[in-house]
Amino acid sequence: MRKSGSQVGVIGILAFWAGWILLNGTSSATLPIQKKAKELGFAAVNCQFCHNEKLPKKGAVSHNDRGKWLIAEKEKRGAKEVDPAWLKDYPADKK
Repeated sequence: MRKSGSQVGVIGILAFWAGWILLNGTSSATLPIQKKAKELGFAAVNCQFCHNEKLPKKGAVSHNDRGKWLIAEKEKRGAKEVDPAWLKDYPADKK
């Protein structure tokens, strides 16, 4: 039994949509921030440097003390996004 071209197309579209939904649900906004933190010499080896989850998802993110501090700094400074360079001022790392 052969599938028609339209059935193959529908299956392809559904597979693409499912993959897009799965990949899009993962928060990728922190990856550039993590990369910059590493470049600045911080030990940001994974997302748990600032988050409680190994791989934070949009809408289901919790932050550890460092992450909460960065968010407070973002609000205090009126910045659009977190800047990992601020970590040089993070009080817990100065001990």
